Amino acid sequence: MPRPPGKTVVVSIFLLALFYLTALFAPFVAPYDYTEQNRAFPHCPPSSVRINQPTRWGESLLYTHPLKLADPMTRRYEEDSGVRIPIRLLYDGHLFTTAADAPRFFLLGTDDLGRDLFSRIVYGGRISLSIGIVGVLISFSIGTVLGSIAGYSGGWVDNLMMRLVEVIMSLPSFYFLLALASIIPPNLAPGTTFLLIVVIMSFIRWAGFARIIRGMVASLREREYVAAARALGAPRWLVLARHVIPGTFSYSITSATLSIPSFILGESALSVLGLGIQEPGASWGNLLATARNVQYLVNYPWILTPGLFIFLTIISFNFLGDYLLERFNPRSVVR
Repeated sequence: MPRPPGKTVVVSIFLLALFYLTALFAPFVAPYDYTEQNRAFPHCPPSSVRINQPTRWGESLLYTHPLKLADPMTRRYEEDSGVRIPIRLLYDGHLFTTAADAPRFFLLGTDDLGRDLFSRIVYGGRISLSIGIVGVLISFSIGTVLGSIAGYSGGWVDNLMMRLVEVIMSLPSFYFLLALASIIPPNLAPGTTFLLIVVIMSFIRWAGFARIIRGMVASLREREYVAAARALGAPRWLVLARHVIPGTFSYSITSATLSIPSFILGESALSVLGLGIQEPGASWGNLLATARNVQYLVNYPWILTPGLFIFLTIISFNFLGDYLLERFNPRSVVR
């Protein structure tokens, strides 16, 4: 029997669940509108959050001190320790925020336009996290259907499909992705851009999966239960759908889990290069675009925070995929 999930896998599942729930309920989790500009606070550092004394919990459990721009040239901020800003929990439809007439507080700092970085990361997760799920569903659906048809049919159908797969696999994927993404008009709505990026990335990545499924199906079609189904007169599509394709699910689930990070990285790379989600839309990739400026990176290191979310998501999917690979491997045993 395979080993039960260890602490690493449990933590990975917890982080992924947390990130996806945060993205799903972004309007509730984000303290402010992710497009709101606070021009008086460009590149503001993260605000310090403190716990109130128990005697002041009726006011708020948490509070912070307002920041003010002391030197506009160097963008140096000073904290006014004489003023308290209550951080209200479950207030005005948000998990935590400040009153409408109170100064803003910035949990992870701001960008160059004074927009709250935490709110933008929460909303950006909707794009970066969903692009992996949607991309995998599209590419693996195409790969499963075409690979199954090629492996089960054989002959000229198999030869034709596999030559097409080899042509697509011979393309330098990243540069081909850049070439296709560069034709996306820059003035499209973020939702339309998102769909185009998903379609482009899925078009590139289905071929390798189809080739592996083709080999698995070619082996499964010789099994006794498949031959029995054919002998009983079951139509070809029914044999494929009920007896052959389900035999590939263990590999498909594992491979899909391990492939999601590549979609997230692909979108991030395109957005960093300016070919993905455009302003004022938010994704973890385009939030990292300003990190290309070394001066910004040195002076305002908190702009790298979206990269931490990308790293945690990718490593969590990799740990989960490794566990599923062991879980669905019939040769895995408890050591």
